[in-house]
Amino acid sequence: MQIKIDISTQSLRLLDEGGTCIRHYRVSTARKGPGEQQGSYCTPRGKHVIRAKIGAGQPLGMAFRGRRPTGEVWSPELAAAQPERDWILTRILWLSGKEPGFNRWGEVDTMRRYIYIHGTPDTEPMGIPLSIGCVRMRNRDMLELFDLVPAGTPVEICP
Repeated sequence: MQIKIDISTQSLRLLDEGGTCIRHYRVSTARKGPGEQQGSYCTPRGKHVIRAKIGAGQPLGMAFRGRRPTGEVWSPELAAAQPERDWILTRILWLSGKEPGFNRWGEVDTMRRYIYIHGTPDTEPMGIPLSIGCVRMRNRDMLELFDLVPAGTPVEICP
């Protein structure tokens, strides 16, 4: 299996071993567009791998901070109390770059930038770049994808 993320169409496709698309999702990548530089708030391009899967067994909408469940399940009331919070919900697929000097090591390291595929509030639009670098998905879509892919799954992010 492999994941292909297309920044221009704001879509994620899950492909089987033969390259056939078995799932297609709308996503939201970085508001500032593609880019690899630390601190850029851009979505990194190129070849990656899922380095870690985080959140198995947590309820739909569980909020995470520092890759740890907070015990908070997202709700409109919780969101209203914390309007500036960048919500990381449900599950996390933590990405690691595979291309030294482009998205791995130094000032361009995807993993050190904490770039994830993760759930986001269902009130957030998909198909529009709005994140601060990560790839956001609907919570139910995130749950489905998380259960379908193992750690080590290749991920390619194209402009």
